[in-house]
Amino acid sequence: MSKRVMTPEDLLQLRSVTSPALSHDGEHVVYVETTLHNEKNTYSAELIRASLANPDDYQYLTQGEHINRVPRWSPKADVLAFLSNRTGTTQLYVLGSWGEPKQLTDEKKGVTDFRWSPDGSRIAYSSTQFPEAEKEEDKPEPLVVNKMKYKSDASGFWQGEYVHIFTVDIDSGTHTQLTDGELSYTLFDWTADSEQLIVASVNQENTDFIFTNDLILLSVDSKEQTQLTDQTHVISDASASPDGKYLAVRAHEREYDNATQNEIYLLELATNTWTKLTGDWDVQLGPVVAADFLQNTVDPGLVWAGDSLSLTFLVSEQGNVGIYQITVDGQREAILTGNQHVYGYSISSDGRTLVAGISESGHPGDLYNVSPGTDEQTRLTTSNDSFLEEVEVVQAEEVRFKSEEGHELQGWLLKPAGFSDGESYPLVVEIHGGPHAMYANSYLHEFQTLAARGFAVLYINPRGSLGYGQEFVNAVRGDYGGGDYRDIMAAVDYVLGQNAWIDETRLGVTGGSYGGFMTNWIVGHTNRFKAAVTQRSISNWTSFYGVSDIGYYFTEWQIQADLDDTDKLWKHSPLAYVNQIETPLLILHGEKDYRCPIEQAEQLYIALKRREKTTTFIRFPESNHELSRSGKPSLRLRRLEAIGEWFEQYL
Repeated sequence: MSKRVMTPEDLLQLRSVTSPALSHDGEHVVYVETTLHNEKNTYSAELIRASLANPDDYQYLTQGEHINRVPRWSPKADVLAFLSNRTGTTQLYVLGSWGEPKQLTDEKKGVTDFRWSPDGSRIAYSSTQFPEAEKEEDKPEPLVVNKMKYKSDASGFWQGEYVHIFTVDIDSGTHTQLTDGELSYTLFDWTADSEQLIVASVNQENTDFIFTNDLILLSVDSKEQTQLTDQTHVISDASASPDGKYLAVRAHEREYDNATQNEIYLLELATNTWTKLTGDWDVQLGPVVAADFLQNTVDPGLVWAGDSLSLTFLVSEQGNVGIYQITVDGQREAILTGNQHVYGYSISSDGRTLVAGISESGHPGDLYNVSPGTDEQTRLTTSNDSFLEEVEVVQAEEVRFKSEEGHELQGWLLKPAGFSDGESYPLVVEIHGGPHAMYANSYLHEFQTLAARGFAVLYINPRGSLGYGQEFVNAVRGDYGGGDYRDIMAAVDYVLGQNAWIDETRLGVTGGSYGGFMTNWIVGHTNRFKAAVTQRSISNWTSFYGVSDIGYYFTEWQIQADLDDTDKLWKHSPLAYVNQIETPLLILHGEKDYRCPIEQAEQLYIALKRREKTTTFIRFPESNHELSRSGKPSLRLRRLEAIGEWFEQYL
């Protein structure tokens, strides 16, 4: 039986299977299955427990129309903690043999993260706390702004809130607030004795020009804080060894601002001795994949083995994400690698049992029981099997070649669904955001819908992408529209030369965020493309400097200019080349995008229309910068349809 082709609406049929959590006996795994619902325009996420010995033996632990996520087992009992928004805000729950979830918190603004104490008696959690004086809902108040970091694409305008750390006793239900004041804290872990928490904060009154944070030990009894660093690092994770001797820390020293790769440091607590374990390893630690399908993924961070002699963690390199292990004396070993995207995992303390979430370009993702260090895998989930039996999913073909400047470039080519030799097909070039991100051997729904419409899809990692070493990721800074543009065009030339079936007169280009900037730049510098779609883009660095939630520092880091050098800002602005744009351009933008505010799209649209160029502007209500990944389902579908229809019209 022939399969039908993919549609945007198929996003509603697919299930995202993520966040595996192994039980202590190694016999079961709990995971999250996320579904999109068009009728109510919402998401739901359920917790499912499955047997490793018999994956068909599974049980839904939660059911309904809520989002239940981040399952974590107690270290000492068969009790599961998780986050759920079933009351309207995200709160902390536990589930045990009693069968019904028990709510542990009732924080007004919800719970953002949590960690079990090693003795299983308490859970530490973080929660956003607002000033005592609450505003009346029906009376709008002016927003008084006294800081530069006053808004966020994720959370909106800052109104005096701070993130603080709490504990809750499992037996008594007693809550204790451990931090207060005008500081925010990030929760990482407990120390092995269950007496202290490992947290991070910025101990500065004015953080507008502070981009590092400090590692702190926080006593859960006295609330005393011991600062372990002195604003020298950007710390993204820390975990304590089970024997209490070490802290493992993932961080970097901002040598290349936000283009700096992470390192793993080992802190010996007794001597306060720091050792960089990964100093000779030129890779990106942690997952950095640009994708649009998976929901409720969790980076496991730095995971200690039970004997305190090694750590496991995710590594992004060469278009793949895999699991590696490093010992306390710096010896590295690959645990799970290959042409795939490992988007999460759970490993037993003895390292013998590993459950990993794995996606490939032709498969949305499943959980697998993996024999560490071998190729032996048993698939545990089949959430999308019936769908995949009916719908054609195209497997990407890897593209590798050397640029004229001598560096190797990697990308992938999707042939059109139903490809037939002897036929001629148009090509759409996709450009990821960041720019410090990475396309990978992973499923991308947008690309599959374009292939289903008869387009070939080319996507590459140009200079500036993570996964290819520090020099490569740093190469884009101060050169937007230079070497990165040449890399993308070289990729187009290469695939045209290798694939005679691609019609070079029918080329399209699209991308979002930095990819939107590059789309704007490309159509202002060549007329080779017959259609383009720019999404949540940047068009004018001069105005971006003041309107983006990250504008002033991101512009200085990436363009390496500020308002004292408007000539350079304008030189790198696609709006400066609007007279040269002849390509029909569709502009897509979210109304509530604070990362690349919608005025960037408005300027470009008006400039094009004033010059009577072919363009259409679609504004997406209630949508921030994450529209394509986590926006309202109906708007995500409308976006996919608009992209496909534009390319069908002009290619």
